[in-house]
Amino acid sequence: MPMLSPSFLTLSLLFPITALAQNNAETTCQNTNYQIFLPPPYQNISSTICKPVWNTYEMRYTKNGDITTIILSAPYTVGWVGIAFSRNSSMVGSSAMVGWINKHGHTKIKQFYLKGKKQSEVIAGKGELPLNTVSPAVATNGAEIYLAFQLKTEIPYRKQPILLAFSTKTPQNHHLSNHDDRTSIIFDFSSVAGPQDPASDGLIQMRRNHGIVGIIGWGLILPVGAIVARYLRHKDPLWFYLHSVIQFVGFAFTLGTVLLGIQLYNNMHAHIPAHRGIGIFVLVLTILQILAFFLRPNKDSKYRNLWNLYHSWSGRMALFFASLNIVLGMQAAGAGSDWKIGYGFLVSIIIIAIVVLEVLAYLKRSEKRSLHASFQMDSVPDPSFPNNFSKVSNVPIQAQAGYGI
Repeated sequence: MPMLSPSFLTLSLLFPITALAQNNAETTCQNTNYQIFLPPPYQNISSTICKPVWNTYEMRYTKNGDITTIILSAPYTVGWVGIAFSRNSSMVGSSAMVGWINKHGHTKIKQFYLKGKKQSEVIAGKGELPLNTVSPAVATNGAEIYLAFQLKTEIPYRKQPILLAFSTKTPQNHHLSNHDDRTSIIFDFSSVAGPQDPASDGLIQMRRNHGIVGIIGWGLILPVGAIVARYLRHKDPLWFYLHSVIQFVGFAFTLGTVLLGIQLYNNMHAHIPAHRGIGIFVLVLTILQILAFFLRPNKDSKYRNLWNLYHSWSGRMALFFASLNIVLGMQAAGAGSDWKIGYGFLVSIIIIAIVVLEVLAYLKRSEKRSLHASFQMDSVPDPSFPNNFSKVSNVPIQAQAGYGI
């Protein structure tokens, strides 16, 4: 790595191999699903080989034709973490991928060519690594940093000298500081990608179930319950019973989504603050809606109108933030196009149904107003008597009886 001391260079020449990553160490990696926080295409890699390489550093890789995808994970607080590919386990002449988080909180990953031991000989943006057209990526998850990149080689890597190093000082203007520690290993890329770790398969299935249950509950059942409450009021009390049953079923799906999310967080320690925070907020709103059901005032109560306003608008708010959280969850999990298309189709159907029902409700209200106005115009007026009634009434009864003879 950059700025290696002469003593380490001598040590590297005397003992060029300080560690050897063995194939039988594949199952000793941590159960961390990197797919939830790395961007595409790294999150879509379904099968990788994972090997511990140094302290708690882990190397994941997979091969697909002439493309080798590499993901290095390492403990991280500040500074930089790097991995260099060497010809003879020496720093000089090697090319490194270095990742860090700058002082503004932005992730950075860059290739460096380690031309020599001096800082001026560590050249940013240069190197001999045959990087693929896919952009490298770096992400943090809890107290770990992940460096991901793809190499395109006609001759696949087999046993490759690799240097690992880190520093607690953040690079300034892409100038790397001296490392705090380092090692040299021979990493064997000759293993082919086999079946994924069952624990990782379980986490992926749990994440999938979390998304499915959430979409069914918040994307389908609860919106349908809200539609029933708004557009079936003329079917009293049928609408009330339908609305109550549907929303309680949706609440059960909501609890299932939350429980699966808690299990994912405990097993993966995925740091997705926006998705988690909105999920907690929506859960609180849902619980308040359930409590409001049991605490609703009577119809003739003076507080009933306030309760109706609270119940309807808090429900709308919960549905809005839930749909937003579904989108954030799919984005964080790197959901494929089939998930996005499926949820988009579901939302479109619900929106179309709401528009149609709203138009029909408006037409029905307009028809009622028109009928009411017509009824007032055609109504029979009160009977009126002639103005000379008083004069006629003063005529003697005898004369009235003989009037007209």
